Amino acid sequence: MPVQGTISNISENLKQKSRGVKTQKRMTPLRRYGQTAIAALPDSGGCGSMRALCSHQSSLTLMPGQAGFGGVLRTLQHRNFRIYISGASISLIGTWMQRVAVGWLTWELTESGFWLGLVACADLLPAVFVGPFGGVVADRYNRIKIMLTAQSVSLCQAIALFALTATGNATVELLALLVLINGIAMGFNQPSRLALMPSLVPREDLSTGIAINSIIFNLARFIGPAVAGLLIVTVGVQGAFGANALTFSAFLIALLRIRVPRRPDRGKGKVPPSIWVQLGEGFSYAARHPGIGPMLLLLATASLSVRPFVELMPGFADRVFGGGADTLALLTSTVGIGAVMSGLWVARRGGGGLTRLVLLNTLLLSFSMLAFVASDWIWLGLASAAIAGMAMVATGVSMQTLLQMAVDGDLRGRVLSLYGIIFIGGPAAGALIMGALSEYIGLRLPLAFGAILVMLMWIRTWRRRVAITAALEPSHSEVRPGPDQTESKA
Repeated sequence: MPVQGTISNISENLKQKSRGVKTQKRMTPLRRYGQTAIAALPDSGGCGSMRALCSHQSSLTLMPGQAGFGGVLRTLQHRNFRIYISGASISLIGTWMQRVAVGWLTWELTESGFWLGLVACADLLPAVFVGPFGGVVADRYNRIKIMLTAQSVSLCQAIALFALTATGNATVELLALLVLINGIAMGFNQPSRLALMPSLVPREDLSTGIAINSIIFNLARFIGPAVAGLLIVTVGVQGAFGANALTFSAFLIALLRIRVPRRPDRGKGKVPPSIWVQLGEGFSYAARHPGIGPMLLLLATASLSVRPFVELMPGFADRVFGGGADTLALLTSTVGIGAVMSGLWVARRGGGGLTRLVLLNTLLLSFSMLAFVASDWIWLGLASAAIAGMAMVATGVSMQTLLQMAVDGDLRGRVLSLYGIIFIGGPAAGALIMGALSEYIGLRLPLAFGAILVMLMWIRTWRRRVAITAALEPSHSEVRPGPDQTESKA
C-alpha cells in the first residue's frame, strides 16, 4: 500500500505538471497579442473574476484582428462595413480624379507654384478650422446624417466645376472658391467618417477594417489619377469633374442603406456643455495623454514637412521630371500602388506593435523624400514615390487604430478630428509654404529641408518610445507592470 500510494502521488504530480505546461503553451500566444492579464490570472480565480479582469484589460490594450487574409474576409462579412466600402470605393475614385484635375487646371491657368499651393490649401486647410467643430458635432449628432449633408454639398461643388470648365468660364479665383467650399464640407465630414468605423465592425476587427478602408482609398489613388489623366488628354479637364459628380451617387446610396445602433444618450435630461467646453475637453485629453500627444506631434511634423509632396506633384511632374499630365498621373498612381501594397500587409499582419510601426515608417518616409528630390531621373522618382506611399499608409493605419482603441467613445469624434486636422490640414499648410518657397529656391530644397526636420522630431520621439508604448499598448511596452501594480492612467 505505501508503494502504491507513492506511485499514485507521483502520477498525480506528473499530471498536474503536464496540465500546467499545456496551459502555459495555450496562453503564450495570447501574451503575444496583448492579453497578458489573462495569462497572469491566479489559479484560484473563478470565472467571474476572469471575465472582470479580461473586460478591464480590453479597455487598456489593443485587440488585434485575425492575422492573415482570413481576418480580411471575416471583416468584409459585416453588412454595414461591406455597404460602406462598396459606396466609398466608387466615390473615392472620383475624389482622386478631381484632385488631379484641380491641380492640373491650376497649373494650366497660372503655371505658378504659389497658386498650386494656395488651391491645395483651400481644399485641405479648412479642416484645421472646421475640423474641431466637426468633431463636436460628430459626438453630439447622427454621424450618418452629417456625412449625407457634407457629401451633398460636395456633389453640388463638383457639378459647378464641371459647368465652369465645360463652358470655358473657369478662372483660378473661382476654382479656389469652389475648392474652399468643398474643403469646408469635408471638414465636417472627416470626424464623422473616422468616428463611424467602430460602429461598422466589432472591436476585434477594427484594425483590419481600418486597413481595408486604407486599401480602398489607395486603390482609388491609383485608379483615379489614371482615369483622370486619360480624360484630361482625350476629353479635357471637364470630363474628370463630370465623372466625379457621377460617383457621388454611389456613396450617398450606400450611406442611406447603413443601419447602425443608436448611441446611448448619456446626457439625457442635462443641459449639454457648450461647444467651446467640449472643444477644450478634446484638446486637453489629447495633449495630456502620454501616448497620444507625442504621436500626434510627430504626425503633425511629417504632415507639414514631407507629405505635401503629393499636393506639389504637378509642379514636380513638369519642372523636375519634364513631363505632362501623363507623368503626373504616373507619379500619383505609383504612390497609390505602394500604398495598396502596404495596406494589404497591414491588414494581413493583424494587431500589436503599432507604435513601433508608426515610428519606423515615419523614418522611412523621410528617407524616401530625400531620394525623391535627389535627381530628375523619373525612375528614381517613381521608386521613391512608391516607398513613400507604403510608409504613409502603414503610419496612417497604425496611428488611427491606436487612437480608435485608446480613446473613449464620448471623446472619439473630437480626438479623431485632431487626427483629421493634422492628416488633411498639415499637407495643405505645408504645400502653401513650400509652394511659396519654390518661387525662389525651387521645389526640391523645401522638401529636403522638411525631411530633415522630420528626422529631428523622430529622434526626440524615438527616445520616448517606451513611455509612449506603455500608454498606448500596455501589453507591448518594454517595461511591463509588476503583479502588484495597477494601471492608473488611460
